Amino acid sequence: MKKIIIHSVPIVISFMWLIETCRALNPFTLKGPGFLKFYLLLLLGFYFSVFILKLLKETISKTTLYVMLFIFVVGIIKLIRGILLGKPVGFLIIILISECIVILLFRLFHVKNEIKK
Repeated sequence: MKKIIIHSVPIVISFMWLIETCRALNPFTLKGPGFLKFYLLLLLGFYFSVFILKLLKETISKTTLYVMLFIFVVGIIKLIRGILLGKPVGFLIIILISECIVILLFRLFHVKNEIKK
């Protein structure tokens, strides 16, 4: 339960930022810079929560990986929407590639920890 609460804090904060600054509830309707700010706030907040869990000596659970995949899917949906509208999506592609690398590293360390146990 503690992990879910810690992971939900950055999601709530990023959506509160979205409502307060952009006056929108749907992040997919934002223009490029607004969405990138929202997405980076969401992503960095989530990785900060993972860092806090590591400091508390908690293990990275499947919940963490599911939230990572949820954030990745949000980026993919916006990428597809941007490509269909003919908008430049270079920064988003770079962020998604780096996010893929981080997800693979988390999976690698998760599997390594499972083998040790």
